[in-house]
Amino acid sequence: MSLSRVVLVSGRSLDLSELRFSSTYGGLLEGYPCKPLNDMRIKGLVGEAGRAFPTAPVHLVPPPREHPDQYTGAFGPVEVLPAVACVGAFHSAALDRDHDPILYRSALTVVWFQPTTQVPYDCDAEPALRDLAWEELARDHEL
Repeated sequence: MSLSRVVLVSGRSLDLSELRFSSTYGGLLEGYPCKPLNDMRIKGLVGEAGRAFPTAPVHLVPPPREHPDQYTGAFGPVEVLPAVACVGAFHSAALDRDHDPILYRSALTVVWFQPTTQVPYDCDAEPALRDLAWEELARDHEL
């Protein structure tokens, strides 16, 4: 049973079987949001996603990076990512038409950022999530 269904721009339906939310800057005790910090956070999330879902490839939806002011500290200008970091395990019909549709599914683990904890649903998911090139990124696996 899926948590939600997302419909891609291509028309393919994806089932979301697991979703992990975390605060983008939760635990930040010192410093400020900046490119080096954001790059480390993104790299960490992608690594965690690969360890959590080792049977599926991992794809990062490049997050928007905002520069809200002109402050420049020791690590460069302030750079802010959306407030919620997301890791989702998505499944869909098999990519290879020769695979038995009962025995095979395609899978992809996706890392993305969004402003709220809203679960992606149908056509209301983040536009960057709905634009996934599923056929290029996902991989078939046998159930």
